[in-house]
Amino acid sequence: MPNVEGFITRKSMLYKTGVEYGDYTINFVQGCAHGCKYPCYAFSLKKRFGQIKTYDDWLKPYLVSNTLELLDKEIPRLKDKIKSVQLCFTTDPFMHGYPQIEKMGMDVIKKLNKAGIKCFVLTKGILPEELAKCSKKNEYGITLISLDEEYRERIEPGAAPYAERLAALRKLHDKGCKTWVSIEPYPTPNLIEQDLREVLEAVSFVDKIIFGRTNYSKEVTRGYPEHKGFYNEKAAEVKLFCREHKIKCHIKEKTITKKE
Repeated sequence: MPNVEGFITRKSMLYKTGVEYGDYTINFVQGCAHGCKYPCYAFSLKKRFGQIKTYDDWLKPYLVSNTLELLDKEIPRLKDKIKSVQLCFTTDPFMHGYPQIEKMGMDVIKKLNKAGIKCFVLTKGILPEELAKCSKKNEYGITLISLDEEYRERIEPGAAPYAERLAALRKLHDKGCKTWVSIEPYPTPNLIEQDLREVLEAVSFVDKIIFGRTNYSKEVTRGYPEHKGFYNEKAAEVKLFCREHKIKCHIKEKTITKKE
């Protein structure tokens, strides 16, 4: 397994965010080795602020070595303000194939839980079974946009195989943990022909499903002119499935649009 490219330090670790996964977030890695071929908001954000120059640089993860020390300083000051912390906003807390990152992810969750802080986790890696020993208030999620492994190898080449992600999530569910799945960015039929129902059935055990479109992609907006109607239809399918299976549902903003 590869080691991280190197180590960096930061001046702060916990910060407020407006995303739906938590009111605070933490990023203890710079970069991501998953190599996703669809537009990456995290890379775009870091490039805009001059923290990363090229996508090749982004693929080389650096671990923030003073993460735990910063948390020791910030948690006492912020814990009464924090409802939950998202891991992570601009990287992956259990980046596939990087044991140093996985260990830091576990250490961060344990430290936050010890202070009574709930964690929302989202990964394209493999969730460690050890998470079942952490707070039962935590919620563990995976990104799953397909079940087709050939598509995964093409679009998310550095991420964990879909079946392995699912199996790890199922283990946590079976041990009484709260689980969820992010079906985003869901691909249009010109990218892959697939049945959304099959993906939904595969994750029917989870507590929550989040569904969202592929954004900022010319392959979608120009390559599939019917994309607005397609996402309206798929969002309705997700909502109906969740209602029938008593699963919480969230449709990401701008997924449902008016047809022109």
